[in-house]
Formats: sequence, C-alpha cells, structure tokens
Amino acid sequence: MAGQDISGQGRELIKCFLRCYFAGACFNARGYYSVGLAYAMDPGLAAIYRDPAALQAARRRYVGHFNTHLFWMPCLVGIFLTAERHVAAGHMPARMIERLKDTAAYTLSGIGDSVFAGSLLIFWALSSICLLLAGHHGLPLLLGVVMFLALQCFRGYTFWAGHRLGLAFLERLRKWDLINWGQRIKYLNGGLLLCLWFLAWPRPVLWTDWTYVTLGMAAFARLLHHRQVPREVVLVVFLVIMGALPWIAESLEALL
Repeated sequence: MAGQDISGQGRELIKCFLRCYFAGACFNARGYYSVGLAYAMDPGLAAIYRDPAALQAARRRYVGHFNTHLFWMPCLVGIFLTAERHVAAGHMPARMIERLKDTAAYTLSGIGDSVFAGSLLIFWALSSICLLLAGHHGLPLLLGVVMFLALQCFRGYTFWAGHRLGLAFLERLRKWDLINWGQRIKYLNGGLLLCLWFLAWPRPVLWTDWTYVTLGMAAFARLLHHRQVPREVVLVVFLVIMGALPWIAESLEALL
C-alpha cells in the first residue's frame, strides 16, 4: 500500500537534494547516471511507499538507463518525487514515470549542454583569463565564487520548484527561453575571445597582423561549422598558413 505524502518530510527532501551532488560518482557506460538517480530518489521513495513490494517496484523504475546534465538532477528528482506521489495516490499510472523520465531528462540534457557547458562555463573561463591577463587577481576569484553560489541557488530553487509544481514546472522552464539565452551568451563569448586575443598578443600590437589572424580564425571556424571538415585538418591548415604569413608578407613587399 502507498505511504504518506513527503511534502512535510523535510528531512527526506533534504537528503534527496544533497544526494544529487553525488549523482555523477557512479557514472557508467551502461546506465550512465542511473545509479546516482536511484541513490538520490531512495529517501523520498521510502517516505512515499511503506509497503515493501511497492517500494521495490518504485526503486526498479530508476535503475534503468538515465542520462541528463547533472545541473538539472535536483530539478528532475523533485519532479519525479511529485510524480511518485501521484502514482502512490492512484492519480497516475506507474508506466507514465518511464515516459516522463525520457522526455524530461533528454530535453533538459540538451538545454544543459547548451546553456551550462556550452555557454556559461566558457563565459566564466574566458572572463577569468581576460581579467588575469589585464592584471586583476582578486576579480577572477570573486567571479568564480559568485557563479558557484549562483549555481547552488539554481539547483536549490529548481529542486524546490520541481517538487512543488511537478510537471507544471517544465512549462515554466519553457518560458525562461534558456536556449536563446544560451545563444546570446555565446555571442558574448565571441567578444570575450577577441579581448583575450588582444590581451595575449605580443606587444606592440600590429593591427594589420592581429586583424589577419582574427579574420583567419573566423573563416576557418566557419569552414569547420558548415563543411564538417575534421578539426585536426582545419587546425593544421590554419597553423601552416599563419606560419607562412611572414614569408608571404615579405614576398609581397619585394614584388611591390
């Protein structure tokens, strides 16, 4: 038989949230993050299902293949716990859990890879490098601390909102328009990359050489993006051309 609603079981919820930090510790090629998900869900499932047979059936729903971005793990655990409450109360068939896992996990995984790994992480790295090259040493540390604390707030809020709102929170996430925000941050990262090149360029800065190299890298990046040329080939060709630029410049001066 089903157990009690865990909305008032603050201790179990805290355990579920904290266990999300260990979700990647048992990553494996077969189940990906399935062990971590089952570990994070277990205190909540034990509070929902008092009947041993029902508890074992609920546990088995989370030992299959599962993959998502780890920053979304608290949000998904919160949503799954709310879904399990509906299953225990007879408001949702248990088979819907597997469909929910696949739909929510893979959707948020793509968003996480784009926004967190592909945008914000690179923004932090480029910003820190630019600040260090500009002679600032305290600001990069401050930036790292602020972004780390912001991430913890994000994880905490999405866990709370996912558990409180359940599937309705996915609709709220859609309105955040995270994919487009990730694209905007990537444009900002392009500007930071130009700043990095300028700060790292040997002094004095010859604007003609710097412009040639910048346009060359942009052209080769475009070639890589549209022509699907292997990155190794693009890198070798770029380095060869950049290395030959002084010889080409001298030859043109001699001809002129």
